[in-house]
Amino acid sequence: MSSALLRPTVVLDLDGTLVDSVYQHVASWQAAFHDVGLHVGAVRIHESIGMGGDRLVAEVAGESAESAVGDEVRRLHDTYFRAGLRTICPLDGASELVDALVERGHRVVLASSSEAGLVDELLDIAGVGHRLHAVVTGSDEAASKPAPDLVELAVQRAGGGPAVVVGDATWDVESAAAAGVASIGLRSGGVSAERLLAAGAVAVHEGPRDLLDHLDESLLAAR
Repeated sequence: MSSALLRPTVVLDLDGTLVDSVYQHVASWQAAFHDVGLHVGAVRIHESIGMGGDRLVAEVAGESAESAVGDEVRRLHDTYFRAGLRTICPLDGASELVDALVERGHRVVLASSSEAGLVDELLDIAGVGHRLHAVVTGSDEAASKPAPDLVELAVQRAGGGPAVVVGDATWDVESAAAAGVASIGLRSGGVSAERLLAAGAVAVHEGPRDLLDHLDESLLAAR
């Protein structure tokens, strides 16, 4: 077996990992809650970005809000977020990181809790969709983050074997741990290194450029 086949699959998150979109999500969720008569603080919402939208309403506003207005809040969030897509840019080094991982023999896959149509649009912005071995989204029949299902499905679609998750949210780290997979945290989504490490990340980098610059000192070092 070649050494390339022994290299772990890399399971990437999307928002805050490849594209600079976390704070647009925060503003969109906050506006959506406002429209249904609820005020939820931006910090509370930010702490929950990265988990599936099917979980977020209850997480930040309670089960009663989920029962009463959950679907409407999600619809409004999507409307506001899509209206702001033109303001979203790739994170520095994102495409180069994907290129480097593929060239080193890693199978690179995406696991995002967002629905498939939105993931496709964000991948177009990131400019990396053509390099990915597989894409798993919230439209797949799998429980959203922090459940392990999206990570497990992504690894399965890559052919199985060892894997490393790269993400910016504690929910990425927790989903990786639940799937029995190591994780690398990125601060590019606004979460502190302390929180990412406390959630179980093996290491934390400032963003995709910083991870790219330190690949040979990471879990993804060529061996």
